[in-house]
Amino acid sequence: MTCSPASTESRKLTNPFERYLTVWVALCIAGGILLGKIAPGLAKTLDGMSLFVNGAPVVSIPIAICLFFMMYPIMVKIDFASVIQAGKSGKPVWLTLFVNWAIKPFTMYAIAYFFLGFAFKAFIGTEALDLVKMPFGLDLPVGAEHGAGTVVLVDGIKMLQVPLWRSYFAGAILLGIAPCTAMVLVWGYLARGNDGLTLVMVAINSLTMLLLYGVLGGFLLGVGRLPVPWQALLLSIAVYVALPLVAGYFSRKWILAAKGEAWFKEKFLHVLTPVTILALLTTLVLLFSFKGDVILANPLTILWIAIPLFLQTMLIFALGYAVARALKLSYADAAPAAMIGASNHFEVAIATATMLFGLSSGAALATVVGVLIEVPVMLWLVRICTRTAHWFPPAAE
Repeated sequence: MTCSPASTESRKLTNPFERYLTVWVALCIAGGILLGKIAPGLAKTLDGMSLFVNGAPVVSIPIAICLFFMMYPIMVKIDFASVIQAGKSGKPVWLTLFVNWAIKPFTMYAIAYFFLGFAFKAFIGTEALDLVKMPFGLDLPVGAEHGAGTVVLVDGIKMLQVPLWRSYFAGAILLGIAPCTAMVLVWGYLARGNDGLTLVMVAINSLTMLLLYGVLGGFLLGVGRLPVPWQALLLSIAVYVALPLVAGYFSRKWILAAKGEAWFKEKFLHVLTPVTILALLTTLVLLFSFKGDVILANPLTILWIAIPLFLQTMLIFALGYAVARALKLSYADAAPAAMIGASNHFEVAIATATMLFGLSSGAALATVVGVLIEVPVMLWLVRICTRTAHWFPPAAE
């Protein structure tokens, strides 16, 4: 694959969903909260539409459908021949892999633990509790302790009662180990980055999730005294990463053979973009329909979660950008490499939090806050990149 350097002209978004994504997100959050107030029974019914194992909900069907349509467009774009070739690209690819998997999960853990477990604990509520799912396959008596939680019976189903701040902390961990959403392709484009290389780096990190997401998630959740549902964690990877990957691989081959590359790129992928964002917005409505009461009772909750997520984003971006400059990468490679690390794959994080801890859990809410800050912060980072492009050598012709 030829990764052509970015042009220097100003780039703008023409798709109204992408261009006004922050507005759409805000409207869906408000709509979700309103839905929870007006029709709480509907929200509860949607939450009950799950696949059950041993009487416990394991996979939320509405969320699974939405998340499939968020992940599939990323996976169908992956050209495996280009991924193999990208190993020869060297520095940008290895930089993103190192930052995303050797540094980012652990800085997120440290920053989130400090702010949620210490600095903001009193504001969140030292006695505030949250109900999360029991780990898949675990059968403990009511009153038993598991990690930092206690087994309780709610509507005939065993749940774990954990401190609310730890539930938010779990969501932050899941964000920290899920790098580079598909929106990085948009941020790289706006920053005048190398579009071809950006796609390959996103693809490689998405494939790496198959190997490292479950391992790092289980380890960091365990260290944080949070329930580690290994079976559900592996199931979430299979449902939300492997399934779209397989579907994308085979459908790509079929479409290219039947319709050709031009139709695939100009027609098929063009249609997928609004579908992806609509699935994301629908997921937000569902999630906030469950958390409306919590947010209205304590509107600063979003702020307490957002601050550590924002600081993490800025730290990882600064680190990636500085290392890219030290490595003397061209600007077209440096900008997307830094933003891939700064961005969070909130689609996978939301899905995993929902599967592991429940749609109405604090962990799920924390991952949604990641969506809230993703758009404005990443647009700000795009602006920083374009204004500092002169720090880097020009791309080789």
